Amino acid sequence: MRCRYLSLMGLFAAALFATLNLHAEDAQPDPTSGGRYEFREDHDPNGIGKFYLGREIAHVMGHQGIQWLERAEREEEEGLTQLVDALDLKPGQVVADIGAGSGIISLMMAKKVGPKGTVLAVDIQQEMLDALAVHCKQNNVTNIEPILGTTTSPNLKPGTVDLVIMVDVYHEFDMPFEMLSAISKSLKPGGRIAFVEYRKEDPAVPIKEVHKMSEKQVRKEAAEESLGLVWLKTFRKLPRQHVVFFEKKGG
Repeated sequence: MRCRYLSLMGLFAAALFATLNLHAEDAQPDPTSGGRYEFREDHDPNGIGKFYLGREIAHVMGHQGIQWLERAEREEEEGLTQLVDALDLKPGQVVADIGAGSGIISLMMAKKVGPKGTVLAVDIQQEMLDALAVHCKQNNVTNIEPILGTTTSPNLKPGTVDLVIMVDVYHEFDMPFEMLSAISKSLKPGGRIAFVEYRKEDPAVPIKEVHKMSEKQVRKEAAEESLGLVWLKTFRKLPRQHVVFFEKKGG
């Protein structure tokens, strides 16, 4: 859910990307991170100069990019209907949409889980959640709960979520280990996480390189033993993204 087209970046970068993270030359190592992160002055200008397991973290998009999230071409470019179908949602489930933005995918999932289910729409920008609330009111949707998260936690209750989905957002977390740890704790035993990321393996995908993630890198980062996650499968039928599924141990 991020504006990264090569043809648009030069023109709209200032408006679309909120610099919510420190640049490498200004950053200091976090003493509580256990040395997980590395800062480099020589880095991709579309990244923040902070690296995790060899991957540079990308800039976060600000709420100014809402129109891009809601563009009419998105269904064709990203196959949103096919994506939601691939999640295999069931009525009554609790689903968390991390980095929900203005709620396009949250609204689609709300129909799948039905009135007895709940979509927890998490974002770190209140402006995004305000836009989501407008959409819910316009569509008479009552089973979406907006949640203001932080850069280290989505603020979800432990052991309560059936599925967490992150659409084009995980690669922008400036504290990915901490966020993924909190997300894992929110899952029920057997609960699933779906990482939806633009395919770094495909040079034809018209997205800035720092905003892509390979399946290998996703699996590397989710394989941290303390997270308690096991790879399930990878769905590769979307036009530009892959969906990498993991399950919480104990299911």
